[in-house]
Amino acid sequence: MICPKCKTPDTKVIDSRDSEQGKAIRRRRECEKCEWRFTTFERGEISSLMVKKKDGTSEPYSRTKLEQGIWIACGKRPVTQTQIDEMISSLEEKWSVNKKTISSQTIGNDVIEALKKLDHIAYIRFASVYRSFKDVDEFKKELNKLLK
Repeated sequence: MICPKCKTPDTKVIDSRDSEQGKAIRRRRECEKCEWRFTTFERGEISSLMVKKKDGTSEPYSRTKLEQGIWIACGKRPVTQTQIDEMISSLEEKWSVNKKTISSQTIGNDVIEALKKLDHIAYIRFASVYRSFKDVDEFKKELNKLLK
């Protein structure tokens, strides 16, 4: 693993622990040159999962792309990296069971439901972009669903 600070390829593992309920391994590492300490995560890859988009095209699933979108919705909210990691890992497990392809609509709807349980503001933010609210009335309808 390359040190993110000095770019030296010589780092050593100081500590390893299970993370995300056993679905990942959290490793504390130390650079042997500059002694900088940093954390890495090791997860099983679900590389065979393809995402079918609204326009009919398909692309490989990207955890990073999904996580970035979720973090935009969670900006300045009391949500932790651990919560996001666990949410995504849980969703990935659900999606990868006996499936090679999943629709972007399924991904979006599942993320919306997971965010609804995690943080209501992040849920509304994500839903407003994903569902492309056309006007304030559509936004009010979604907000009213949340308030019921």
